[in-house]
Amino acid sequence: MNQYDLNLILNPNLSAEQVQIEKDYIETTLKNSGAEMSNLDDVGNRRLAYAIDKDREGYYLMYTIKASGNPEKDIASTLRLRDHVRRVLVVKDRPEWKTKKA
Repeated sequence: MNQYDLNLILNPNLSAEQVQIEKDYIETTLKNSGAEMSNLDDVGNRRLAYAIDKDREGYYLMYTIKASGNPEKDIASTLRLRDHVRRVLVVKDRPEWKTKKA
């Protein structure tokens, strides 16, 4: 199993209950695809570099997951179908990116 970063931007106008519903759906999707969630960084509302659907802010969720196969196909394609999900990005975590060069 490889480690990936799963980054999502949700609609910034969601209530706390709606955000929790989206988080539960994301975790269910991860379990159904055979991935394991190891970390969740709930950043909250942040300003975007450009407007998405006329919104200048987005609600950020950053997951660290372990998955086999192709999570871009399995997980991201499922999450993109949600109405409140604006962007989904899956990036393979590479250890050499975290080492400092001398």
